[in-house]
Amino acid sequence: MAKISIKPLADRVLVEPSMAEDKTAGGIIIPDTAKEKPQKGTIVAVGPGTADQKMTVKVGDTVLYGKYSGTEINYEGVNYLIMKESDIYAIV
Repeated sequence: MAKISIKPLADRVLVEPSMAEDKTAGGIIIPDTAKEKPQKGTIVAVGPGTADQKMTVKVGDTVLYGKYSGTEINYEGVNYLIMKESDIYAIV
């Protein structure tokens, strides 16, 4: 994981989504058009939190988040999601 210069504000986090699965458990290859959006990723940067809420996730955590959570951004050729910490369901 490379050092990134994006610093999220307040209770937001920057997530690098995991790659979509290429094969099913049975070994069937999934075409690009049928791949589902990943719902798992790694925290790359964390904001400072707010006065009311401290951040519970930290850089390097693997998390599960909602299918339509966050805003997609592309920074230096890498796709990231920026979302509120409340959009994260669990730390894996």
